Amino acid sequence: MPTPRDLVYRAYNSSLRRHLPDERLPRHIGVMLDGNRRWARRRGAQTADGHRAGAENIAPFLGWCEEARVEVVTLWLLSTDNLNRAAGELEPLLTIIEGVVQQLASTGRWRVRVVGALDLLPQETADRLTEAAALTDDIDAMVVNVAIGYGGRREIADAVRSLLRDAAASGASLEEVASTVTVEDIAGHLYTRGLPDPDLVIRTSGEQRLGGFLLWQSAHSEFYFCEAFWPDFRKVDFLRALRAYAERERRFGS
Repeated sequence: MPTPRDLVYRAYNSSLRRHLPDERLPRHIGVMLDGNRRWARRRGAQTADGHRAGAENIAPFLGWCEEARVEVVTLWLLSTDNLNRAAGELEPLLTIIEGVVQQLASTGRWRVRVVGALDLLPQETADRLTEAAALTDDIDAMVVNVAIGYGGRREIADAVRSLLRDAAASGASLEEVASTVTVEDIAGHLYTRGLPDPDLVIRTSGEQRLGGFLLWQSAHSEFYFCEAFWPDFRKVDFLRALRAYAERERRFGS
């Protein structure tokens, strides 16, 4: 039976949602799921316990996004810098990430896309991730990008390399590419090509920096920094982020 506190919390959430103007909500939300390790340390738990708790909060979060009619969500699960962590932490983390991606794909609710430098990952991990995502290729629903082995600088470098390879394959010279390349050409080779840029980027755990997340795509994004560690990020925190976004006037440099 719900407690009085539960009822108050639900009523507050409902009130927040009712007052959010649908026409001012984001289409694409990027999320930096930060604070799993600190969450675990504060509880005297193992690092892997924090990562598992964070993984358990992903599906509920995606459900909240669905309710808000978000079209694309990009979740930063593992950065290129994270790959430098000790094997004792990295190996369990990769297993947890494999499991959460497989779980998200198995629901059949979302179209899952893996974005990142998969060549930096162990081959077995890369294969499991791509196989899980492939199961959702025909699902017409909210797109969920899982950024794994992802770094913004690496993405831009990979995009330029891809652009140059395509130009070379078409017979274009380096001079021709240099004189004709456009912003749109580079954007067309990013991991997220074909998708709208993020309207809102959320970072949990109180840190207020971008850290290399969606460097190119977030040029005109709004940012929201939340004090809660990711495992503690609640629906009310999400609704407050949407409210803050809706209240802002986006000028796009004009």
